[in-house]
Amino acid sequence: MASERITLAGGCFWCVEAVYERVDGVTAVESGYCNGHVDRPSYQQVCEGDTGHAEVVRVDFDPERIGLREILEIFFVVHDPTTKDRQGNDVGPQYRSGIYWHDETQRPVIEDVLAEANAAHGGRVVTEVAPERNYWPAEAYHQRYFANHPGQGYCAFVVAPKVQKFERSFRHRLKAG
Repeated sequence: MASERITLAGGCFWCVEAVYERVDGVTAVESGYCNGHVDRPSYQQVCEGDTGHAEVVRVDFDPERIGLREILEIFFVVHDPTTKDRQGNDVGPQYRSGIYWHDETQRPVIEDVLAEANAAHGGRVVTEVAPERNYWPAEAYHQRYFANHPGQGYCAFVVAPKVQKFERSFRHRLKAG
């Protein structure tokens, strides 16, 4: 069976990437930028907040091992979908919550899980849902950032707790090894 892809924005892409690298059934993870109006934006441009891009992670997964529903359930546990353009101290439109689909057949699952998350959060979910467009991979030094820099301050104090939350909440979904 062919791999499926979904693109997720949940604040800093280092956090989202670190979580999905650990999910059994996920076959590839890439940090990047999408749904903005600038071609080939740099990290600096995106951080300035005027390109329209979100920091995102493209998640490729084997639907025979994990479904889109569970990919999205993990997403809603490991980030705050109720704060517009913000995750913790990361503030700006590049840190928005978003789900960017690749195939129209993904929309009903996204809408169902989004409705469940919205009910669980008292109707306060601000997650953007749209087709992925104008995607650009992030610079090489951003790829596998947490894996390569676990002791770096932001990684230790922001990324690691999100990874630990995933590991506690979805122990059955951890990759072996």
